[in-house]
Amino acid sequence: MPEPRGDQGPVFDLVGVGFGPSNLALAIAVQERAAAGGTPVSAVFLERQASFGWHRGMLIEDATMQVSFLKDLVTMRNPTSSFSFLCYLQERGRLIDFVNHKSLFPLRVEFHDYLEWAAARVDDMVRYGQDVAAVRPVFDDDTISAYDVETRDRTGARRTVRARNVVLASGLRPALPPGIEASKRVWHSRDLLTNVDDLAGADPSRFVVVGAGQSAAEVTAFLHERFPSAEVCGVLSRYGYSPADDSPFANRIFDPLAVDDYFDASAQVKSMLLGYHANTNYSVVDTDLIEALYRRVYREKVLGSQRLRLLNVSRLTAAEELGDRVAVTVESMLTGTRTVLDADVLVCATGYTPADPFPLLGELAGRCHYDDEGRAVVERDYRIRTDASVLAGIYLQGGTEHTHGISSSLLSNTAIRSAEILESVCDRRRASVPALSGSGSYA
Repeated sequence: MPEPRGDQGPVFDLVGVGFGPSNLALAIAVQERAAAGGTPVSAVFLERQASFGWHRGMLIEDATMQVSFLKDLVTMRNPTSSFSFLCYLQERGRLIDFVNHKSLFPLRVEFHDYLEWAAARVDDMVRYGQDVAAVRPVFDDDTISAYDVETRDRTGARRTVRARNVVLASGLRPALPPGIEASKRVWHSRDLLTNVDDLAGADPSRFVVVGAGQSAAEVTAFLHERFPSAEVCGVLSRYGYSPADDSPFANRIFDPLAVDDYFDASAQVKSMLLGYHANTNYSVVDTDLIEALYRRVYREKVLGSQRLRLLNVSRLTAAEELGDRVAVTVESMLTGTRTVLDADVLVCATGYTPADPFPLLGELAGRCHYDDEGRAVVERDYRIRTDASVLAGIYLQGGTEHTHGISSSLLSNTAIRSAEILESVCDRRRASVPALSGSGSYA
């Protein structure tokens, strides 16, 4: 239970900002710690969405995960956990069927259902529909001993929750090419399934998909199949889709111990490791999907009716909406020739960038430490290094690739990372000072 602060509401040990898989794993770790007889940790998680959701717009029915089901929310931390993917399968009555399927990679739709199943079991710790507006320091003389996290709901009502630690897991933000803005006819891939229903009853003639990674390939395959009379043009800066390196030795870059190696490495070695192993995660595609798309292209060439076109070694230079159409300008990087494609929809499968947590921190941002490139200095326990006057912790789940390596925003280390953050919170609590009472409450 959170510590009371008079009539002003409780003081939590931690408040999580955002409730995607990372903070969901943390909530489970909190619950399991108490169930195992450890010192209870009071926590509340604040989520902007009205309910749990993770990349809903890309839950294509035949798309699979790119990470083993064993790297779920708990197994790498606690293989006996009742929150494991295997326990989920048992409860859903599909465990034997999944085993007979002989695959480490479940459907993405199925894994999302697993995440929802797990989130429902820690629902008492989550407040949905709460947009975090600010994180403000609580002073005890000259030190900061806690934070007031201010939220507003969909009605505009404001509330405040106080905690000794804040765990920021604000997720990723969709990235669009320079000069391109999302609209009714220009989509980011994350909104594919959300927007595609708006085309119901229409007879689109052409889609343009920009990008060379897994999402781009999935979107291309989906649209090509969903709209059998439409042309789908894939725009790639490469000659074609490149396969992901998921070989056993390369996958060691995602191991928990690799985080220690990376954290302790020099800046030069860090850069080398990211360069060497970028093809495990960035702008790469599953081999099965590459081969399936190639078969489609070849089949259409044989049949003399080509709907799937790949404009390789090319880039998007402009997109102009003209009524219910969008004029997409594509430039060949080899010849400089520009081609204007008249399309129904432009889909930008151009990735994501980590959300910037510092606008939420306000004056606290000035007490955080930064490296020579303006990035937060993050300790091994994922706590942002701050001035000595800041006793309360600010932790990051995501946005730590420069300090913790390539897995910082991926599922691979979610279970271990949440355990390390929780352990840090508990260790620091033993030396913490009581938080001041103050205005605001959270119910």
